[in-house]
Amino acid sequence: MKNKVAQTPAPTSSQDVPSSIVTATADSLPEQPHALVRARAFAEPLIACEVMDTGENILAHADAVVAILKSIGGSEAMQAATYLVHSCQHLNKPQEVIAKAFGASYAALAVETTKLIYLQRQTRVADAKAQLHEDPAAQTESVRRMLLAFSRDLRVVMLRLASRLQTLRYYASSRQSAPRALAHESLHVFAPLANRLGIWQIKWEMEDLSFRFLEPDTYKQIARLLDEKRAEREVFMESLRVQLERDLNQSGVAALVQGRPKHIYSIVKKMRGKSLDFDQVFDIRAMRVIAADVKGCYAVLGFVHSCFTPIEGEFDDYIAKPKANGYQSLHTVVRDEGGRAVEIQIRTQAMHDHAETGVAAHWAYKEAGSKGYVGVSASSEYDAKIAVLRQLLAWERELSAPAAQRAREANQGLFEDRIYVLTPDAAIVELPQGATTVDFAYSVHTSLGHRCRGARIDGVMVPLNTPLQNGQTVEVITVKEGGPSRDWLNPELGFLSSHRAKSKVRAWFNALAMEHTVAKGREAVEKLLQREGKTAIKLQDLALRLGFKTADDLFEVVGKDELSLRTIENMLRPPEPVPSPDEYVLPKKVRQPDRSNSAGKGKGSVLVVGMDSLLTQLAKCCKPAPPDEILGFVTKGKGVSIHRSDCSNFRNMASGSPDRVIEVEWSSPKLPDGSVYPVDVAVEAADRQGLLRDISEVFTKEKMNVIGVQTQSVKDNRGGTAWMTFTVEVAQSGRLNQVLAVVAGVAGVRSARRR
Repeated sequence: MKNKVAQTPAPTSSQDVPSSIVTATADSLPEQPHALVRARAFAEPLIACEVMDTGENILAHADAVVAILKSIGGSEAMQAATYLVHSCQHLNKPQEVIAKAFGASYAALAVETTKLIYLQRQTRVADAKAQLHEDPAAQTESVRRMLLAFSRDLRVVMLRLASRLQTLRYYASSRQSAPRALAHESLHVFAPLANRLGIWQIKWEMEDLSFRFLEPDTYKQIARLLDEKRAEREVFMESLRVQLERDLNQSGVAALVQGRPKHIYSIVKKMRGKSLDFDQVFDIRAMRVIAADVKGCYAVLGFVHSCFTPIEGEFDDYIAKPKANGYQSLHTVVRDEGGRAVEIQIRTQAMHDHAETGVAAHWAYKEAGSKGYVGVSASSEYDAKIAVLRQLLAWERELSAPAAQRAREANQGLFEDRIYVLTPDAAIVELPQGATTVDFAYSVHTSLGHRCRGARIDGVMVPLNTPLQNGQTVEVITVKEGGPSRDWLNPELGFLSSHRAKSKVRAWFNALAMEHTVAKGREAVEKLLQREGKTAIKLQDLALRLGFKTADDLFEVVGKDELSLRTIENMLRPPEPVPSPDEYVLPKKVRQPDRSNSAGKGKGSVLVVGMDSLLTQLAKCCKPAPPDEILGFVTKGKGVSIHRSDCSNFRNMASGSPDRVIEVEWSSPKLPDGSVYPVDVAVEAADRQGLLRDISEVFTKEKMNVIGVQTQSVKDNRGGTAWMTFTVEVAQSGRLNQVLAVVAGVAGVRSARRR
């Protein structure tokens, strides 16, 4: 059988879909002539007079976001998408309208970004009400939502970062205090994201602004300390910059020396992390040296260490060993002759550009080319996208790891039970920790899981029970038709971890077993109909008469031996009158007055039923059976009719003709073995599906043959009432009382009595 590799994720619907599953990831934004101008013109009538929750004019906000995107290298198409995002909430059908005007890719990006904005707003509102700003679970849940949204279109990352930075700038410029939940999310979620993607230009500013709103007193204190000696520090740094640049050039090392901005939040983190005073923080005085190439970077390092005194333990080589986000630079701290510490960063121009704009410099996949991203060679759009997604996965792990550590101390796991893997088309799939390739297949689509026969992880063939790790790319190899293996449900073999996948496999085998059971029941019922000569009866009609909704429901209970074929057989046969042998009943001996003398009594003649051509029959109105108390009534032309002593018909006849009443009794010794008597049973119950079947099963299990059934249902204020009359064969009426007690226990039965 020909194998097939599943290339893309499918909707997790239970409905079958074609094997060529369509990807849910948006395509690259196509460059369109004058897209930015057209997008702004499209949005202006919709948003020019509208304001955001912050109070900022929406059009002004969009213009500012476009400027931020432009400053970090965002394409014109991405800038244009900014206006479309803010137009969505003012359109009745944004997906259709934007797609018609700009194409499906722009529409998908705008709608996905709008959804994420709404989710984040709801999360902040909930957190604010519950005062969960410091709750790691709330923080990591926000990360998770962002991560899954970014996997659909990576440009959502850039749009959200730029929009959040502008919101913080607006609060700062308008001298308002930003909501604490928003500032906390910006500092602990958005800024780390910018750091992971290497967009330091956004990271530093977002950190300082967020910290300004969260801890205004500390922020003002550090800012004041920086300002107090600003003039003296600037004179010293400018003198040092000019001297170092001149000395480097004179020694034959081409380099450009610049000052480096001071970031208040980074200073506070160092002070708190290392328990330092303000004067002990080295990067208060800092410079950056831009060299021509990597060789020049190390030449600058050697020159600096020869001219100044390096501080031990304050050197980092991020060129030989870049940071996880691709950051490269040499960091060293030295002291001048006066003992003043100065931090110096040494890098090439390319390293500097990447440090400032990170992934934004290579954001458009078609522009990535061989440049790749963070040192990864990207020979195609797919490679570039995979590199970015892996950075997003790493970002999630970085944020959730500290939270998980804190949670373990409190015996509460957070994100340590969740991993993210990639499809071959670079979409993110969320799975439980320990999930295998089979779990992955079922998370994509049920059909894909059923037909899974092999897998590749990062291009290498692996066993199906191989546990997956964060960031791996998984390909599933399938067959055209087939189902799961029973081994997958064996926990010792480790094929399945997720509850969802296990339930899908169990459902498949349950459906298979049910199919066999129904086929077995159908065969038995059809053979019965052939034997009884009733093949003209429709199977659906037969099922309805027996209280089943469908024929398959009937076949299922027959296949499971939960409904006797005798019950169906009795329903098909009309009830026949049961003959009552005369010898079954004897008249009771009656003493007559002895007329031979006036003082005593003697035995009179005794009449035996069946003798002298006297006929007996059991009355159909009350259907007596041993050991019921019985009386006889002499009829005209039909012999003696035997009634139960409590029969209302007998009382009426006896009151009109008392002379025709005779006493009779059962003659047990003369009853033949296996003798049975027909008895009527009346049942009142709440009408429901399967009621007749359930009551019939009781008689079957109690080995009491049903020879006739009559049913009637009436809708009433209780939802519906069913009246049923069962004619059953009994040898002793006392045994019937025991069975009726069981019938009364059936769900919905209100009463069960003998008629």
